[in-house]
Amino acid sequence: MTQDELFDDEIFVLTDEDGKEIEFALLGSCTLDDKLYLALIPADEADNPNSEYVIMKAETDENGEDVLCTIEDDDEFERIAEIFDDQLFEEDEEAE
Repeated sequence: MTQDELFDDEIFVLTDEDGKEIEFALLGSCTLDDKLYLALIPADEADNPNSEYVIMKAETDENGEDVLCTIEDDDEFERIAEIFDDQLFEEDEEAE
């Protein structure tokens, strides 16, 4: 999956554990160890500076479909969270 293919639409619809569909807006992306990660925020909270974002990993499932998955490994999550925190807070500081 290339970034261009994934970012054709910057709104992603994810399904939570209860089966509820939630729209998320793309905040940013990064690649680490040839894996693509996305920072997403609920679309209805995109204008709220206090909203928390979620991090998802882009993968290809057994059927060849592009999917977004949670990051299970704590070390991997911490490394990616640090990258996104640096990216997103750097952008906030530049805007001020």
